[in-house]
Amino acid sequence: MITVLVADDQPLARAGFRTILGAAPGIAVVGEAVDGEEAVEQARRLRPEVVLMDIQMPKVDGIEATRRLPGQKVIVLTTFGLDDYIVEALRAGAAGFLLKDAPVEELVGAVRAVAAGDAQLSPAVTRRLLDRVAGRLPSPVRAESDAVGSLTPRELEILVMLAAGRSNAEIAADLFVSEATVKTHVSNVLAKLGLRSRIQAVIFAYESGLITPGATRS
Repeated sequence: MITVLVADDQPLARAGFRTILGAAPGIAVVGEAVDGEEAVEQARRLRPEVVLMDIQMPKVDGIEATRRLPGQKVIVLTTFGLDDYIVEALRAGAAGFLLKDAPVEELVGAVRAVAAGDAQLSPAVTRRLLDRVAGRLPSPVRAESDAVGSLTPRELEILVMLAAGRSNAEIAADLFVSEATVKTHVSNVLAKLGLRSRIQAVIFAYESGLITPGATRS
């Protein structure tokens, strides 16, 4: 059973999400929160597999609440679409995002995907998101030498390929190694850079200048 916490300051929104997810086989809503502060408390107490987190909430917003829950699988909910709120949420460690008016099947599918360890927003889509909002982000700067310098040449190569939107299977085929080997390298990259997800790796690559907005997917 996939357990879910719903955090939204609008009662009708919480009720809607609970109804939709409660009707989906294998999913159970175990708690609700009316603001970011309560979301953090409830997530730490209930340990749900997935948190649906609204971005704009009183006391503590969804971005800061996500940042306070390292290791927690968070899907950010927004009405703002593709903008800098989403980028900040991904930087904070969200596993992906959904618009509040997303179709029922997309919501249920996102919860299942994130619970299984996948990102709701694929790295390739994240790149397109960054390209669209690049004008509102700080100019890319080279990463500190200690961060990039901690990577082996192969790990750096895989980071760039990952940030270009390539899947583990595609990277494995290009480098003539197994997918298991690629997964190990990706895990090492995330650990060395202190990142929580492949999505954050894409953002890191953009902000460090390893990838530039609009770059062609290789």
